[in-house]
Amino acid sequence: MSVMSSMMRGARLLRSSAPLLTWPQSRRLASKQVKGQRKEQKKPNLKPKVDKQEVEIRQGMTAAALAAAMNRDFDHVVEALLNTPADLDSLRPDSVLEDSWIKEAVIRSGMKFRWAKLGESRERPNRDAQRRPPADPALLVSRPPVVTIMGHVDHGKTTLLDSLRKSQLVATEAGGITQHIGAFLVQLPTGERITFLDTPGHAAFSSMRARGAHATDIVVLVVAADDGVMNQTVESIQHAKNAKVPIIVAVNKCDKPQADPQRVKQELLAHGVVCEEFGGDVQAIHISALKGDNLQALAEATVALAEVLELKADPGGPVEAVLIESRTDKGKGPVTTVIVQRGMLRRGCVLVAGRCWAKVRFLFDENGCAVLEAAPSAVVQVVGWKELPSAGETVLEVESEQRAREVVEWRSHQAEQHKLLGEQSAIELKQQRHLEEYRREREPLAHLSWRQRRAALYRADKIRFSMRPSERTESDEPGLPLVIKGDVDGSVKTLLNILDGYDAQDECRLDVIHFGVGDVSENDVNMAATFGGSVYGFNVAASRGVTQLAARRGVALQLHRVIYQLVEQLRHELSSKLPPQRRCSTVGEATVLAIFTVSVGKKEVLVAGCRVQKGQLDRRLKFRLIRGRDTVWEGTVLTLKHHKDDVATAKAGMECGVSVDGEVDFSAGDVIECFEEQEVPRVTSWDPGF
Repeated sequence: MSVMSSMMRGARLLRSSAPLLTWPQSRRLASKQVKGQRKEQKKPNLKPKVDKQEVEIRQGMTAAALAAAMNRDFDHVVEALLNTPADLDSLRPDSVLEDSWIKEAVIRSGMKFRWAKLGESRERPNRDAQRRPPADPALLVSRPPVVTIMGHVDHGKTTLLDSLRKSQLVATEAGGITQHIGAFLVQLPTGERITFLDTPGHAAFSSMRARGAHATDIVVLVVAADDGVMNQTVESIQHAKNAKVPIIVAVNKCDKPQADPQRVKQELLAHGVVCEEFGGDVQAIHISALKGDNLQALAEATVALAEVLELKADPGGPVEAVLIESRTDKGKGPVTTVIVQRGMLRRGCVLVAGRCWAKVRFLFDENGCAVLEAAPSAVVQVVGWKELPSAGETVLEVESEQRAREVVEWRSHQAEQHKLLGEQSAIELKQQRHLEEYRREREPLAHLSWRQRRAALYRADKIRFSMRPSERTESDEPGLPLVIKGDVDGSVKTLLNILDGYDAQDECRLDVIHFGVGDVSENDVNMAATFGGSVYGFNVAASRGVTQLAARRGVALQLHRVIYQLVEQLRHELSSKLPPQRRCSTVGEATVLAIFTVSVGKKEVLVAGCRVQKGQLDRRLKFRLIRGRDTVWEGTVLTLKHHKDDVATAKAGMECGVSVDGEVDFSAGDVIECFEEQEVPRVTSWDPGF
């Protein structure tokens, strides 16, 4: 019994002590699992490595272009350029950034950059607007003819147009000559309507005449009966032939006593214009625009030729027009003059011309009256352009403003690509020249070891860099930076075409730093002052504040209303920049008859006994000794004596003694010439051709 009870107590003790024996092991196992779980939980919390955004950069990027490439806004670029040499106060979205600033902005933004390849072409869909295909002949309707009046300056073109439309345009033109291309709709007494283009006849406006010839159906060539065929007459004939436009000859000023119409027709034969009386197909009408004689015959000839040409146009569909002229109006903004060629132009139409677009807000005729629509061959002024397009562009109507922006963006992209290709060609050419120069410099050192070659290059570079002038030194070459302003785009183009023909860059450098349409502004004056240049304005004004600013900053403000006066003023200013020319004029000549020696103190002086042949010898001027055809000596004389008296001058026929400074070997028969140096103002060799 006691044995049984003791065994039961031992079993209870064993059961009660079992958990105590296993507890440390279970804790140890539990702790290992927790540690393992912690290690596994840490792994998902590690941040994965993120690739940096790559930004494609190129030289000459603007701040806005960099922000777009980084997919950020303009303010982000400004913040990235803090604490850099960049001038953030003057930084604008269109400001061009230096290469170091572009790279710094990308790196500070946590991105990496790569340079864009100039030759890399991106395939972009062509979003350009195109002309419509020819319309169905059944849809065409008759339209008035577009007639361009062309000819030499002062042959009566504008007077003829005044007589046809009963106006007085000549009285409003500066200098009495036409300096703009004008478009007018004239209704004849018989009811026919004709659109006339009046082109300038001055030699400077060749581009305007060419633009008028390509926008017309018929050319009326005005030739003065007393003057005959002149330079611009021949040029107008060439423009008409290039545009393949028929010609009607209007022999003007037939009321003058010295008029000779037959001579005019014979002179035209030499230039391929054969009148009807000589077996050709060109009509020749004798008129007097001032008195209005025979104008009805000219109008009938124009209408008859238009009927033969069967001029028709499609009045439906999108508008197509040609831009004749563009200008900036203070109240209306950019204004263009267009001739409608196809479709019906109305208010609200969205137009594209070049890299500019417009939503038409107003339409005005040539008299300034508002119109609701313009049919083919009509001339209207269009208001609503976002920017000022260039004259001569083709105007096309598109569906919406979004489509217009696409067209402008595509054309801008194409222009930029052409510019990049041109820059790439220039870079490759410069690299090729640099490589050739590099090889040429190292060719003589090819036989040396690398140590000897390195030492020789070091010495050569040291000498070259020591002789290189400072980059901060200003150039001594004369130059004239220009700011050009004009009233219309065609005038600005004319001035730029004239300056393109400047061929005296070796005498005085001529640079156009800015040009634009509109009155002279303070920015124009400040830009000219920065570059030390002048402002030239054609048919524009300058406010009182602008004039005072130009006077304070020392900027020459040249405003003209006549083209040849502006060019003449420019030639005068170019001539004033040239250094004066030194010219020698002979005052007198003397022949050496004998040479003798005179003692002056302890020194013996060689004296040439001379006789003055012509003019006079002036002791204060310079002399030269001529032997045969060679100049042996040139300088000043010490003494000039007549007998034993010192004299200031020796006149013709007098005998005198001449002693000079220095050792000069006189010989009998030598000629002593007295000359005077004068500074004569130089005149530029540039000839604009009129």
